Amino acid sequence: MKRTPLFSGIIYIILGILFTLMAIQNTQNEQTWGMFTYLFIIIATMDLGTGLRLVAFHFKIKNSQPKK
Repeated sequence: MKRTPLFSGIIYIILGILFTLMAIQNTQNEQTWGMFTYLFIIIATMDLGTGLRLVAFHFKIKNSQPKK
């Protein structure tokens, strides 16, 4: 299976959403912001940023190709 930037971007966005949900769940369980909550937020931020960048890259490549 060929991995396109769009597919990889969607996977990264899904992972970012999951890490965000894990951070929310961790905060609700502990009633405080612990080390793991900050770790989840940092990972979620990197995943969401990478995912959005890859999706934008996919559409940039798609728009730069000549129309058939």
